[in-house]
Amino acid sequence: MSSILFVILFIFTLCSENGITERPPVNSEPDEPKKPPVSNVLWVAASNSSAADKAQADYICDGSNDQQEIQSALNKLPPSGGVINLHSGTYHCAGIITPKTGSTLKGKGESETYLKFTNDGRINVDNENVTLDGLNLHGSNYSVGVKWLGVLTIRASHAKIHNITGTADASIQAVFLLIHDPSIYSPTLEDVEFIHCKATDTGTYGFLHNAWGTENKVMKNIRYEDCQAVNCGRFGAFNPWVTGFNFAELNSIEGLRVKNCVAEGTLESGFHFEFDPAKKDCILENCVSRNNGNKPYPSKPYDNSDMSTHYFGCGYYAPNADVTFINCTAEANSMNGFYTTNGGKLYNCAEKETGVGRTDFSYRVPAGFYSLPTRSVNPSLVMDHCKSINSNGYGIQVDLANNVKIIDFQLTNPSGHNGKGSSFGGTHNVFDNSEVNIYASGDRAETLIWAKNNINTVFSGKIISNSTKPFLIEGARTSNVLVKDMEIISDVLPPGPGGITVENSVPPDQVYLQNVYVTPPSAP
Repeated sequence: MSSILFVILFIFTLCSENGITERPPVNSEPDEPKKPPVSNVLWVAASNSSAADKAQADYICDGSNDQQEIQSALNKLPPSGGVINLHSGTYHCAGIITPKTGSTLKGKGESETYLKFTNDGRINVDNENVTLDGLNLHGSNYSVGVKWLGVLTIRASHAKIHNITGTADASIQAVFLLIHDPSIYSPTLEDVEFIHCKATDTGTYGFLHNAWGTENKVMKNIRYEDCQAVNCGRFGAFNPWVTGFNFAELNSIEGLRVKNCVAEGTLESGFHFEFDPAKKDCILENCVSRNNGNKPYPSKPYDNSDMSTHYFGCGYYAPNADVTFINCTAEANSMNGFYTTNGGKLYNCAEKETGVGRTDFSYRVPAGFYSLPTRSVNPSLVMDHCKSINSNGYGIQVDLANNVKIIDFQLTNPSGHNGKGSSFGGTHNVFDNSEVNIYASGDRAETLIWAKNNINTVFSGKIISNSTKPFLIEGARTSNVLVKDMEIISDVLPPGPGGITVENSVPPDQVYLQNVYVTPPSAP
């Protein structure tokens, strides 16, 4: 027995010295190999990216159908999303890129990362929570089948579009298109922001909102900040109605915020809302709209059935809309600086040189501020501390109007039309239940303030002019018009009470003057 024990102890000692202390169970399974984690940050290089960038890249494009490598990278991201970084270079895309939910497609910037789309190629944002950042997009030669889309087409909510510059020829509807398409995304389209984006030198709309189908056509909480639309449709156009920013084409809009944006050199309006859609709680702040309305001026009178006579030419076109303008300016637009009716509110806004260069007023008379008709809500129009400077037509024209509030309006040197620098009811004979506080100056027009067929209106303010009829009231419909607290500074009119011309057409005792007087200019 002692020999057997010795052998057993010897074997045990030998196994221990070699690290063998226990025999694996006969039925145990080997451990499953661990899968490497899926990366949520991937890099893609263009065919002309630097050697260093290519060495770092997870995908390298060959300069043909580069959307395939970009889409493969996007598809490789985990379900939670992630970031696809595009190195500097030019990516030639002959197909569609569709970012997945929660993903970011990010370039090095508008002057570094270029995506050139052909063969109906574009970016479709059809999934929620997508971010695009730092890209330069170019689209051309689209087929009829996709002409109603955009180079960047957004059809899902909660998208962030940052630092994107784009252009397109006239074969597609828009550079940036936000559209409700229920066949792609049926919920309400909302919470989309554009920051530091630019559409430039296009043959089509810069930024366009639209909707298909009949349900959920309202877009909510759309935001623009520091965006630009420059020369959209000026050198060839998708259609005669190309605008810089069109916020309501067939869609309604609610909760729109537009801040520090610029529209310039556009074929039609700079900032535009179509008449029929509902526009609610829309605010434009610190925006500039200049030199818009480059479409050839109509050569015959307006006819609703003849589209060749339709013409906007506006800096801002917002009819029948709850739209507020704050500190916005309109410069040298061909027809109107601000077109606002039925709910428009303007605070500290200014137009300059509307209609500059125009001489033919046969069928359209330019007006810096235009509101016609505006009478369906109360107040139907508010203008507070607004300015018209050197308008080449009317400085302000408001007609078919009721419940208008105009406070501290500065009318400076309008050229006017038929000797009238402004028109309150002068063209359609309705301006009722309204208040106008106006400060007017200039000698280019014979009459600075023209009130025709007004009912229950009150005027106040100041006029500086050497015209013989600086304030003219006329019209047989005139009733209960009060002019009060108004000073007229003139070298021509005799000092003292008066200075208001009331034509014989006005019924007796329907115009009242209260504290209205003429004073000569102060001695130098």
